[in-house]
Amino acid sequence: MLTIGQVGACLGVTVRAIRHYHQRGLLAEPERDASGYRRYGADAIVALVRIKTLSDAGVPLARIEELMGASPEGFATAVADIDSDLKEQIRDLNRRRRRIAELAAGEALFLPSEVVVLLDRLREVGLSPQTVRTERDTWILLVAQYPDQVAQWARQKQALFEDPAFQRLYLTADQAAGWDRDDPRLEGLADEVNAFGGLRTPDSEGAEPVLAIDGLVAVTLMAAQTGRPVPAWERLIELCRIRANGAATPSCS
Repeated sequence: MLTIGQVGACLGVTVRAIRHYHQRGLLAEPERDASGYRRYGADAIVALVRIKTLSDAGVPLARIEELMGASPEGFATAVADIDSDLKEQIRDLNRRRRRIAELAAGEALFLPSEVVVLLDRLREVGLSPQTVRTERDTWILLVAQYPDQVAQWARQKQALFEDPAFQRLYLTADQAAGWDRDDPRLEGLADEVNAFGGLRTPDSEGAEPVLAIDGLVAVTLMAAQTGRPVPAWERLIELCRIRANGAATPSCS
């Protein structure tokens, strides 16, 4: 007859675990002897070995009692069910691992490769991190709205960046984010934007979304689309629209 500590040491089970098995009703708690110790006989030790073996195999404690009292046929059926559950858990974990691996791809997780290449190009020419983030977020929105067109638009915009003049214009628009709304330099920037085709907005259903795909400086609109409007960019949009409509340019006083 062994004490709880002796049983635990012999079988590699903690005293806390044995007491937990008692609480769960998996293992009968022996009576105390004259000295006040609970002594475990052969039957209790065999039962504990079975419990530990099932637990180590991954059988939930909630099902161990069922298995210990099952017939051979019932035991086999229960084990098959548990195995099926474990396989599903493994499949789920593998799915999660794949998603974690995809996260390592960064922007490629959310965007087509054409857009990822474009964003790398924006960083290469020296655009600020904030402007690159703004553009990235806008492309994510566009992918949700126009999934079939985004790749083509991104390629068209990539082609624009082969023009040094357009690169300079884009960089100037980026810098303009820090200007005041009434900065007189916005007038000249609006003229440059219009020289590249101006700003276009969708006036009717099915029209192209706002993008720098035909000379458009996208950063002037992307901030508004992503909820981070910039006063100088908003003023630039106004000036470009005034020029596009052939109206007289108001003073910037």
